[in-house]
Amino acid sequence: MTTKRLVDEQALHQKHYAEICEKLKQDPFAQFLGIKLIELGEGTATAEVTVAEHMLNAHGTAHGAIIFSLADFVFAAACNSYGKTSVALSMNIGFLAAAMKGNRLVATATEEKKNNRTAWYRIRVETEHGLVATLDALAYRKNDYFVEIDENE
Repeated sequence: MTTKRLVDEQALHQKHYAEICEKLKQDPFAQFLGIKLIELGEGTATAEVTVAEHMLNAHGTAHGAIIFSLADFVFAAACNSYGKTSVALSMNIGFLAAAMKGNRLVATATEEKKNNRTAWYRIRVETEHGLVATLDALAYRKNDYFVEIDENE
């Protein structure tokens, strides 16, 4: 019979903080969109993007895809903040208000509950004018870590 070793994920986050941040900042799609990671905590993340002309829909407001992409990025950052590879299982977004060209969209993800296999997050996307969207997301936490774990962790 094998026993699973528990990993202190808070210690892992703190020890590998710079490496985890750098990996998340290298997300090619987020870079393409101009999304910037502002803050990363244990199970939390904040990022921003400024709505540009090419991000507008036919009505002249921010396309839902840019709002969703920003929310998805902070979700990914928050659920991978412990250095454990995590991927989305489900996401549900509610669009509450329009954002316009030049608006700075800021998204914040907060971990609501986490266990070894899954974690649940709430995400808020806001502009200087108020709440634009909310998103509930469920992550699947894989077995592997993308940072090195030594026997003391």
